Amino acid sequence: MKKLIQYGRDDHPDAEDSDKAQSTWVVNISDDCPDCADIRIDLTLEELGRPGYGQVAHLSVEGAQRLRAALAQALSELGGPN
Repeated sequence: MKKLIQYGRDDHPDAEDSDKAQSTWVVNISDDCPDCADIRIDLTLEELGRPGYGQVAHLSVEGAQRLRAALAQALSELGGPN
């Protein structure tokens, strides 16, 4: 089972001389890890236009909560909502 939760892409400007390529991200729920004891949250990060060459993090619920807390802290530091 794999369920797409959300797909997005960053809004970094596309500049030829930039070392920061535009990227995409995908969040899925997945149960395709035979060595895992539970369902995982997959976070995939890829360079825009290069599908299949990204990195996939297979996060436990606890790992996903830690990532969520880190993003909330970063948003808070910028004065945004968390």
